[in-house]
Amino acid sequence: MRRHHRTTPRTTRVLGALLLVAAAGVFTAGAAPAGAAPAGAARTARPLGQVIPAPASVTPGGSPYRITPATRIRVDGSREARGVGEYLAGILRPSTGYRLPLTTHGPAGIELRLSKGPFGSEGYRLDSGGKGVTITAREPAGLFHGVQTLRQLLPAAVEKRTRQPGPWLVAGGSIKDSPRYAYRGAMLDVSRHFFTVAQVERYIDELALYKINELHLHLSDDQGWRIAIDSWPRLAAYGGSTEVGGGTGGYYTKADYQEIVRYAASRHLEVVPEIDMPGHTNAALASYADLNCDGVAPPLYTGTNVGFSSLCVPKEVTYSFVEDVVRELAAMTPGRYLHIGGDEAHSTSHDDYVKFMDRVQPLVTGHGKTVIGWHQLTGATPIKGALAQYWGLDSTSAAEKAQVAKAAQNGTGLILSPADRIYLDMKYTKDTPLGLAWAGYVEVRRSYDWDPGSYLAAAGVPASAVRGVEAPLWSETLSTSAHIDYMAFPRLPGAAELGWSPAATHDWDTYKVRLAAQAPRWDALGIGYYRSPQVPWPAQAR
Repeated sequence: MRRHHRTTPRTTRVLGALLLVAAAGVFTAGAAPAGAAPAGAARTARPLGQVIPAPASVTPGGSPYRITPATRIRVDGSREARGVGEYLAGILRPSTGYRLPLTTHGPAGIELRLSKGPFGSEGYRLDSGGKGVTITAREPAGLFHGVQTLRQLLPAAVEKRTRQPGPWLVAGGSIKDSPRYAYRGAMLDVSRHFFTVAQVERYIDELALYKINELHLHLSDDQGWRIAIDSWPRLAAYGGSTEVGGGTGGYYTKADYQEIVRYAASRHLEVVPEIDMPGHTNAALASYADLNCDGVAPPLYTGTNVGFSSLCVPKEVTYSFVEDVVRELAAMTPGRYLHIGGDEAHSTSHDDYVKFMDRVQPLVTGHGKTVIGWHQLTGATPIKGALAQYWGLDSTSAAEKAQVAKAAQNGTGLILSPADRIYLDMKYTKDTPLGLAWAGYVEVRRSYDWDPGSYLAAAGVPASAVRGVEAPLWSETLSTSAHIDYMAFPRLPGAAELGWSPAATHDWDTYKVRLAAQAPRWDALGIGYYRSPQVPWPAQAR
């Protein structure tokens, strides 16, 4: 849970979205070349631009392609491209009932091609016509993101695990696409309530559909320590034995964690582990008395208050502890980042906080990782290359924003997670049965209708300092996958679009139509969601 603030009214912006309007028409099949819809079949395809996140460029035109029993998926000889092809086939085979074999030569229908070109590390081009669909990218991540666009261009029934009638049409035309920001994240709090490996992997699959590429796991807090550390075994065995409300909690063995990392990588997400410190540490303090200044271990905690715990900054054992945790966590994390928290350290004096961060940040970089901390890190001295994650509100004080801006001007990159915009655990309205409301109620439009590039401009943050966005989901009130789905959807796709799509495509009126069109897909995937009255849902989704 994060500090209470009052909210201020939102200023509505209307930005151009001409390319999406142009792409929102209905596509009709012409003559029926090989692979096109035959006479008598349903002859309309989903509009080429009706996807989330909005593509950078959409050029509709030509006949659609129809997936048939003769369709094959052609990939080049690389292991990475074949992996993306197998992923695509795994989605398409159950619902179409077709074999869709992978091949490296000959006519195919769907081709996944790695090629040098102006795509960047995650960009792609999708070309569709009567003879087939080709996705071209420089890197496997780009192919994978192109496959997510292809999924959304097909009927929602393609997501079902049993055979559906089709037809399986892909609108004709071209999409050229690449992300606005390199960091597009979602955070899952597994500390307040523990979520199993399978539950985390389910969420990974949902994130992948919207081209999210960073999974931030909040692995420790007052209520639970969730990752096994061999050199301090009681952290998980004892510190992980409970959760909010007094449940049994749980933790990830190293094998569990490595499975999450592997699965995320297969969906082209990077895992960002967080060990929150010096505050939010009661589970660690309860596990080892020596970590407390008075040498007395507190009891385990199952409530939801914050700000009452702190590692003992003057004790040298504190830094032995941090060094061991960082070393073991870095060794099993192939990704670039390690998050050290740093928020709500109300029981740590400012001087001690600065001393602590000065000692701890080099431990992280010494193990080859880039430091990320909540934006309170800017009250100390962020190490070179560090990223600060801003979770303030529109109404956060000018002084606090100025502190963040000064760090940004001095080279600290920012990840934007404004709590009254994209904290996914905030209630939608006063009637929302789950979530919290300390940052105000966050309806779907409010969550979407802001621009990361200019959000902190008035405070002096240069647009170049913004490295991306992240949508955190805190779990004080959430304990099941159904809870996760209800609070994440429909706001998560909007956060993904803010991170991926060009600012020029940002327009609520066109976005809400594309968002509404996602509802049948969520139904097919078994994702329960909040049916916001702000969105024109299809009749069957109301």
